[in-house]
Amino acid sequence: MSKSPQTIVHLLRHGEVHNPDGVLYGRRDGFHLSDLGRQMAEKVTAALEDRDITHLRVSPLTRTRETAQPLADARGLEIVTDPRVIESTNVFEGRHFAGGKNALRDPRTWRHLWNPFRPSWGEPYKEVAARMMAAIEDARDAARGHEAVIVSHQLPIWTTRLHIEKRSFLHDPRKRQCTLCSLTSLHFEGDRIMQMSYSEPAGDLIPSRDKAAPFSAGGAPEEQRP
Repeated sequence: MSKSPQTIVHLLRHGEVHNPDGVLYGRRDGFHLSDLGRQMAEKVTAALEDRDITHLRVSPLTRTRETAQPLADARGLEIVTDPRVIESTNVFEGRHFAGGKNALRDPRTWRHLWNPFRPSWGEPYKEVAARMMAAIEDARDAARGHEAVIVSHQLPIWTTRLHIEKRSFLHDPRKRQCTLCSLTSLHFEGDRIMQMSYSEPAGDLIPSRDKAAPFSAGGAPEEQRP
């Protein structure tokens, strides 16, 4: 009896974004990688040099394509754009959370914080997990017997991990194990996930302020209570 082919799908978070105003950019396009973010993308590409990667897909946002481009160039891969791996929606998109400004201090925003389980401020976690898993399965099929990379965002990747591990979606965004340009790798045997691994190829480039996986563009606000 032949053994089912083994396939790996790597979920790659994009690199650091140039965002000096501390805007929660969410699904807003036009936010490019910083110079450091581009270094991170190059370092991930080098780390994946010996991997059997045959398929590459990204969310429709600029920062994911820029993260994927060095890998695409190095391996001669077509970049497939997949809207299912985009950042989650968030009612705080466009608001400021840095430089002495914090949208959560505005009492008018508190009405969005009543249900951290759904969450009440954005796209339901179950919907995020469902669309991510559908994209992952398509990437697995496209790279059957080889490896695929999906460049996405912190919250969708972390929500997918919680779903696969059958853990509660309720979590502290500061404790997500999904730092900039990290890899959450799903190891398949046939269609079944047999193992999940995590690595930080660009870990030495991550600023100390970002080491603990802070509030990200699509995540829950750090302050969930006024």
